[in-house]
Amino acid sequence: MTKYNNFLEQCSGIIGSDFVSNSNADKQSHLTDWSKRFSGNAIAVLKPKNVGEVASLVSLCNQNRIPIVPQGGNTGLCGGATPMDEHPSVVIVTTRLNQIHEVNLENSTITLDSGVLLANAQEAANQSGKLFPLSLASEGSCTIGGNLSTNAGGVQVLRYGNMRDLTLGLEVVTPSGEIFNGLRGLRKDNTGYSLKDIYIGSEGTLGIITAATLKLFSLPRSKATALVTLADIQSSIKLIELINQHSNTDLTAFEIMSSSALTLVSNGIEKLSGLINDHSPWIALIELSSMEDEQKSYAQLETLLEKAFDIGLINDAVLSKSLQQSKDLWRIREGIPEAQFILGTIVKHDISLPISELAKFVASTEVKLRKFWPHLQTVIFGHIGDGNLHYNIAPIAPELSKDLEIRRKDINQLVHDEVYKFSGSFSAEHGIGQLKRDELTTRKNSIELELMRSIKRALDPHGIMNPGKVL
Repeated sequence: MTKYNNFLEQCSGIIGSDFVSNSNADKQSHLTDWSKRFSGNAIAVLKPKNVGEVASLVSLCNQNRIPIVPQGGNTGLCGGATPMDEHPSVVIVTTRLNQIHEVNLENSTITLDSGVLLANAQEAANQSGKLFPLSLASEGSCTIGGNLSTNAGGVQVLRYGNMRDLTLGLEVVTPSGEIFNGLRGLRKDNTGYSLKDIYIGSEGTLGIITAATLKLFSLPRSKATALVTLADIQSSIKLIELINQHSNTDLTAFEIMSSSALTLVSNGIEKLSGLINDHSPWIALIELSSMEDEQKSYAQLETLLEKAFDIGLINDAVLSKSLQQSKDLWRIREGIPEAQFILGTIVKHDISLPISELAKFVASTEVKLRKFWPHLQTVIFGHIGDGNLHYNIAPIAPELSKDLEIRRKDINQLVHDEVYKFSGSFSAEHGIGQLKRDELTTRKNSIELELMRSIKRALDPHGIMNPGKVL
């Protein structure tokens, strides 16, 4: 570490020695990703408090050709915010950039630092009588910058879109240490290339997002939630069409779960034991938001479900009668990602497909997987309204985990081949990071890859921004 002493002293001069961590103990929590799958080392962990400090640190790193790994809440699932041993780097953590600068009610925007927790952004909007709609299971620990860097989606994409749809402007520190200030709350700005869209989803490989201006929406007066059982995935797709055709409220969320996934959640099966059976292998969680009063919203959802039952789209339903009941239903859905680990090793897939191809993909892939290795089971859940499935593979017994791990690469190949057979994508909302970097080169065509590399070379000519990730 002696060779970096002068560099670290200069970092301390910029942000203060209390915010330069280079001991193993102080760095540890920033060196491993949330899934515990990726770990690395870093020269130091740096914690600036404002865009000026970020710019000074990046400029210093650029002068010394020291790579930078931007990190927010460190909740990513692909190792995108984790340093790599082969690229000695500093981790620049943005959590001290945590100011909410403005809630503009007339323009329906919020301008805030990238280190603000998603939950705090939601609360600030709510206190002003507005809605910031991005909603994720990790919202209490993930940051706005991390959401932007992976173009996060969540459960309300169906109504409000993902982070790219929710963003009007960005402030970014470029790899040379300059500050691009694009915090304009404009919904129309046709003055050349959309620079903000280059940075959204780039996983910190082109610069460090330090602030954003995001869209806000009117708070719905009411929400109506229901959980329904279905015979097959195709029925859920027809149910979405039915709701969109016959509802004058907004279909905010439409989640699907296999019944086997649902039964993993503690207390989930007890609460729904009367619904799940061999004739109902699929469950959908539906939420409508409305400017109508609560009674009208629930009445409309009840009417829609009666119609769906009459024409054979659903087998049974539970309609929440209170906010607490609605939270209980969502808690079951949100408990699946953690609950599945009781099965042992999990081979995860974050995929997207055209909605019209979802049922065919699941049927075809299930047959091929079981032919490849009959000792597996699938754990399927996701945002079917926008075509995003979390299509996960587990052993039928935990003691077979090692056997599954041996087959991980072949299973990934099989699943992703099927995804592309049905015109899908192998990464819907988790990003590329380290986990999927090599596969990107086999799934993207040569023109797409060269365009991406051209952008990387142009914006980061010395390759200091998050090396080893995405490309």
